[in-house]
Amino acid sequence: MIGAPCWVSLMARDLDASHAFYGAVLGWEFRVGQLGDEFSVAVHDGGPVAGIGALAPRLKVAVAWTPYFATPDVDVAAARIRERSGTVAVGPLSFSLGRGALAADRDGAVFGIWEGALLPDWQSGRKDAPAWLLLRTRNAFDSAIFYGQVLDWASDRPGCCDVGYENDEVVLINQGHVLARLRSGASGAAPDPLRRPRWEVHFQVEDVPGTTRAVRRHGGTVVERGTTPDGAEEAVIRDPDGALFTVTGRV
Repeated sequence: MIGAPCWVSLMARDLDASHAFYGAVLGWEFRVGQLGDEFSVAVHDGGPVAGIGALAPRLKVAVAWTPYFATPDVDVAAARIRERSGTVAVGPLSFSLGRGALAADRDGAVFGIWEGALLPDWQSGRKDAPAWLLLRTRNAFDSAIFYGQVLDWASDRPGCCDVGYENDEVVLINQGHVLARLRSGASGAAPDPLRRPRWEVHFQVEDVPGTTRAVRRHGGTVVERGTTPDGAEEAVIRDPDGALFTVTGRV
């Protein structure tokens, strides 16, 4: 799927410490990735969930969860980002399985682009997906135009994603599945980092209260509690390194 979310990855400082925290909190197991010793793949119920790379110090980037979007040509996508006043912070870089880059949109929300091999059993948006995405942005329609022009959303190109609107949000859709949501109202000047433009990575869990208790036991912080529009419990978490992510209950 061109332009679709294809992976989420944590840029961490210490791979072993991240394994210990996410294994205890989310029940993940880890296997060595194909991108080298600094990468691992988190696995849950036999399926891949996310990547963790101990690259934050070397690449001089913040410790953060980052979504990646599939593109047939990472160089073209990177040029489009720059042409539209976004920033390409790292790359494009070549790896054994493909090429990728880290970027930020015009409002400063960080995301990745990836050209190369994809995991066929990782699909954001399906009911049992390991993760789903929400962009908090200044103006969802402006952001949809930016990402649409970079990633060919809502284009006539075969295999591209569609864009719709529901519940006051712009939604990215493929084959009836909502892959990501874009929500207006963020402010780059907000003192609260939760209100600044950013891509949120949400992981589904069976027991949000139990997960938040495990977070506290293992050195993380529960930043905010709430419910989704469809009534599921959710909590924003900061891991011991400072990376933000959200856990959402199943409905």
